[in-house]
Amino acid sequence: MTDDAQAGQIRWSSLLRTAFGASFWAFVVLAFVMAGVCYAVLGPEAFASAIGSDKERLADLIPRVAAAQIVAGFVWVLLPRDRLSGFLKRNRGQRGLLLAAAAGVITPGGPASAYPFLAILAGTGADRGILVAYISSWALLGMQRIIIWDIPLMGMDFSVVRFLISLPLPIIAGMLARRLPIGIAFATSSPHKDPHE
Repeated sequence: MTDDAQAGQIRWSSLLRTAFGASFWAFVVLAFVMAGVCYAVLGPEAFASAIGSDKERLADLIPRVAAAQIVAGFVWVLLPRDRLSGFLKRNRGQRGLLLAAAAGVITPGGPASAYPFLAILAGTGADRGILVAYISSWALLGMQRIIIWDIPLMGMDFSVVRFLISLPLPIIAGMLARRLPIGIAFATSSPHKDPHE
C-alpha cells in the first residue's frame, strides 16, 4: 500500500470516528434488536410494512438534513467568527441568555436547522448557558411551532397561555446550566486543518 493510500485510509477512519460516535452505534444496535423483535413478534408482513414506512421517511428526511448541513457549512464559512465570538464575550451575562432565548423563538424549521446553528454558536465560544437557553427556547417557544400546530389545533387562548407560562423557562434552564458543577466538552474542531485559519 502506498503512502498516499495509507494516509487516505487514516483520514477516512478519523473522519468516521469523529462523525459517528458511540451514541450513533448504540442506536444502530438498538435498531437491529428492535427489528429482530418486530420480525419475531409481529411476523414478516409487519416487518416489511415497517421497512417500507422507514424508507419513505428516510427519502423525505435525507434531502432536508443534507440541505440544512450545506447551509450550516456555508454559514460557518461566511460568518465573521471573530466578530460573533467578540459579541458573545460581550454578552455572557443575563443579556446573553435573553438574546439566545430570542434567537430560539425566531429560528425557523426543525432540528436540521436549529442544531447546526447550535453547533456554530458552540464553535464561536458561547457558554453552555447560552447554548441551553437557545435550544430550550427553540423547543418550547418556536414561532413556527406555535403558528403551525398550537393555534390551529388548540386555539389562540391556549397558545397564548402556553407561550407566556413557558417564556421564563429557557432563561431558567440557561442559568441552571451555568451553575452545574460538571464540565462539558464540545466538538468544536475538525481533525483536518481549516483552510481559512
